[in-house]
Amino acid sequence: MIADPLLRWAVTALFVAAAVICLTAMASGRVSGPHWVSEVLHLAMSVAMAVMAWPWGMGVPNAPAMVVFAAGALWFLVRAITGRMCGGPIAWYHAAMMAAMAWMYAVMGKLIPGQGGDSGQDGHGGHAGHGAHGGHDGHGGSAAADPGWITGVNGFWTVFFAVAAVVLAYRYFAGRRTHSRVPEELSVDDAGVLGQAMMAAGMAIMFGVML
Repeated sequence: MIADPLLRWAVTALFVAAAVICLTAMASGRVSGPHWVSEVLHLAMSVAMAVMAWPWGMGVPNAPAMVVFAAGALWFLVRAITGRMCGGPIAWYHAAMMAAMAWMYAVMGKLIPGQGGDSGQDGHGGHAGHGAHGGHDGHGGSAAADPGWITGVNGFWTVFFAVAAVVLAYRYFAGRRTHSRVPEELSVDDAGVLGQAMMAAGMAIMFGVML
């Protein structure tokens, strides 16, 4: 969870907004087949991350969630390799995003060999490393108990998603300028980019507080 209430609400707002955008896209009738599966994965990710920010979210089992998002990473990886997603490189980004989710659950559940902590909670609740003050988790344990390379990977994901958030936000505003002659309401494509920017920003924050 995130200890700081303001930051917790900010992250929740980002992921709830992203989830609403996913639901809107699914209800628009423009999403079907493989794209529908992709939207479901993004919706699941948004909901999972919003829940993760709260103390009661620590009751979510880590191992099953890790498996689900690892499967999601594989789904997007296959789509990237086969070229069956518009934009090509964006599928690689989605695969990385799902892999980051699987990694986060693995770290929080202390499912990675060499991690310290209470092994009695492995695969269950007891999420570690989301305290917003000094790297402490919700139970008072220290994230410093993890090997340094794990902190390094978390740092990589923090920078990765921070950069992604900036790039996606730029794409969104550039797209809005391009579509300025279209009516005021967001197009499905523009809204999708906005949702992805929100998710990237939220992921950057969540990984950042694990450092």
